[in-house]
Amino acid sequence: MMTFFTIFFILVGLNAIILLSSLQSINKKTKKPAPKFNDAPTSIIYPIDLLSTNYKKAV
Repeated sequence: MMTFFTIFFILVGLNAIILLSSLQSINKKTKKPAPKFNDAPTSIIYPIDLLSTNYKKAV
């Protein structure tokens, strides 16, 4: 029982350390200003017309 709790608390501590280091690296990345993509041309999206499609017979 003592072995189980020892391994359990070691794994919980390791998980907490990894979580904190991950959160700190995310905070460092978000301090950079986001680039603006307003100059990019917009693509045209055409609607799909499923009712007017014609299918050929397979055989």
